Amino acid sequence: MTDLSNPPLPGALPDKRQVAASFSRAAASYDSVAELQRDVGSQLLARLPAELSPTRWLDMGSGTGYFSRALAERFADSDGVAVDIAEGMLRHAQPLGGAKHFVAGDAERLPLRDRSFDLIFSSLAVQWCADFTAVLNEAHRVLQPGGVFAFASLCVGTLYELRESWQAVDGMVHVNRFRPLDDYRHMCAASGLRVRSLEVRPHVLHYPDVRSLTHELKALGAHNINPGRPGGLTGRARIMALIEAYERFRQPQGLTATYQVVYAVLEKA
Repeated sequence: MTDLSNPPLPGALPDKRQVAASFSRAAASYDSVAELQRDVGSQLLARLPAELSPTRWLDMGSGTGYFSRALAERFADSDGVAVDIAEGMLRHAQPLGGAKHFVAGDAERLPLRDRSFDLIFSSLAVQWCADFTAVLNEAHRVLQPGGVFAFASLCVGTLYELRESWQAVDGMVHVNRFRPLDDYRHMCAASGLRVRSLEVRPHVLHYPDVRSLTHELKALGAHNINPGRPGGLTGRARIMALIEAYERFRQPQGLTATYQVVYAVLEKA
């Protein structure tokens, strides 16, 4: 039964229980469609300070463990911990190795000791956290002095093509909401961590048709899980109207889907 005593606020981020369940269901299909996720994570890895040599690292929001394995390869003499809120993702990742420990946990309340890591790496996970200030506070708490928190996230402007196309159809919430870039800037500046770098870069993907895009979002577990989303099945007439509306974004390579990616590297003094 839905509790209506505290209805979701307009613009609220998705409920983390729904986030966990959605990504758990997507564990088996995730890597087959995760082109953007691999690209973004690789770019975040490239932004790590060249002198960084952690003895213990944390992959926060580790998903299928793709970048836990990359971190283990890059920092061969280190110990790694993979944390994710989606237990299905951890069950999928653990047999593949990479991290030494796999822990079910919330980035806003990490079940980890103070000052226990030299590096926190988090690629395309913190956009699902409603309280990003709590994420920053937890990063500050579990980092050693001199430790680095590197994250990639999504901000406003992500999937604007899909959002505007749905807006033309029915005006309802069909696309996940993301924070404004200025919110990331202000919260990082106030976090007590030194901002070594913070920038936004667009990643544009192309699809032959709308169905290919929506199928990929579902396979990633990143389909619409917002408060206020329409319930039930989407009727054929609305789908046809969406397809027609999205055609204005077609380029020679296909229909565009833009992701506005925030890359940040922070350091504990």
